[in-house]
Amino acid sequence: MKPATAAIRFMESLKIPEGPLAGQPVKLAPFQKQFVRGALAPEVQVAVLSIGRGNAKTALSAGVALGALLGEFDRQPRREILIAARTRDQARIAWDFVAGFAHSLPDEKQELLTFRRSPRLEIEYQGDGGGHFVRAIAADGKSILGSAPTLVLMDERGHWPLDKGNDLEHALLSGLGKRGGKALIISTSAADDAHPFSRWIDDPQPGTYVQEHRPPPGLPADDRESLLIANPGAKHGIGASLEWLEASARRAIARGGSTLTSFRLYNRNERVSGESRDVLLTVDEWMACQTDELPPRAGPVVIGVDLGGSASMTAAAFYWPESGRLECLGTFPSMPSLLDRGQNDGVSDRYVTMQDRGELSVLGEKTVPVAPWLVQVMRQVEGEQIAALTADRYKQAELGEAIDKAGIRCPIVWRGQGFRDGGEDVERFRRACFDGKVRSRPSLLMSSAFADAVCLRDPANNLKLAKARSTGRIDAASATVLAVAEGARMTARPEKKSRGAVWV
Repeated sequence: MKPATAAIRFMESLKIPEGPLAGQPVKLAPFQKQFVRGALAPEVQVAVLSIGRGNAKTALSAGVALGALLGEFDRQPRREILIAARTRDQARIAWDFVAGFAHSLPDEKQELLTFRRSPRLEIEYQGDGGGHFVRAIAADGKSILGSAPTLVLMDERGHWPLDKGNDLEHALLSGLGKRGGKALIISTSAADDAHPFSRWIDDPQPGTYVQEHRPPPGLPADDRESLLIANPGAKHGIGASLEWLEASARRAIARGGSTLTSFRLYNRNERVSGESRDVLLTVDEWMACQTDELPPRAGPVVIGVDLGGSASMTAAAFYWPESGRLECLGTFPSMPSLLDRGQNDGVSDRYVTMQDRGELSVLGEKTVPVAPWLVQVMRQVEGEQIAALTADRYKQAELGEAIDKAGIRCPIVWRGQGFRDGGEDVERFRRACFDGKVRSRPSLLMSSAFADAVCLRDPANNLKLAKARSTGRIDAASATVLAVAEGARMTARPEKKSRGAVWV
């Protein structure tokens, strides 16, 4: 019998330990059987499952762990199954599921099990020669150095502390190699593409099975079809019902802010930051600024410029205050290639996709030459009246020389990016977005920039723009903030009325 078939048959012989269906036989849904078959395939060493909260992913992996402990599909001597989680309390949840399932075993099997809750959570099985254990550990890699597990369960991997989580993952995987063990990595989505859990999904290595239930980005939070994609258990009585999810989505939309962001992260399994710190704009706030039918290029245009170096992006934003139209263009040097940059930044082929969409260009070799790039920028608004070109004063000397070299003649506004100028610009930009004065086409360049852009606060509650992660590219967001804030200042200034000559 195949290991997956034996595991499915074993789990469906158990009884549900808790919840409204407690005491009833386990019946695995199709998506659960699919994961078990993929995870226990002979060629697979690591199986990854990403799914919305409440779809019994921890219970599923706990059933696999109990089967491994009892030797239902793995007959190695002295089997060791490790349950790793962010905290000991989180690990206890998975351990409790294993213990709960064990109470539905025949009495002769239960007599061979010993449950220990102190000094650490473990279950010992004395059958098959004895010495078989299930142990629960928290995200501290040093605690399991030297172990040789036959199965590892990494619960909610997308939300482990970054440094300790990586240490623990590396220690667990290196231990598995000693005995040809398997790892089950399960979680709701991580906050961004650069997280190690996201990398398992987006860039799977040989011997990896990936099953992801994540809807396409940019959909309303209460979209019925996409809710079912993230929560396939809703069709089979597992977890929350579709009606509950829709009601929760409507409440989250009404409340907005962090409530809506958390719903997208945990219940819709989307890659959005669930942190409570300030973000420049949430996903839904930026979506409200997007439109398929842009307003016209009416009135003068303000150009925001953010110069990058060899690694970072150079970006320009074009904003027409009179109509609210916003356009943006990003540029990278050609070395390394866009695909290699995407791999280094942890975003896969996103930069290549941006180039295909006309949102990103390549200029120069290892750095973007500023003067030729400015000429390219000015071609984007050829024939338009330029009200101002605004940029960070930190690059004033370099940009000023390039402006003269390119022969550009227009008003220049220099702004700081610290808490003083930066705080004012961020607030003006946010206000313009909330008031419906910023309208842009759906843009992967802009969406990516806003996903990586956060706001830091000083003790006086002033804001400044910053990256959420070291390899984040927020240049397009920075240029947009400069352009929109200057446009807001222009429209706020009272018009000067000329007076006729007065003869004395």
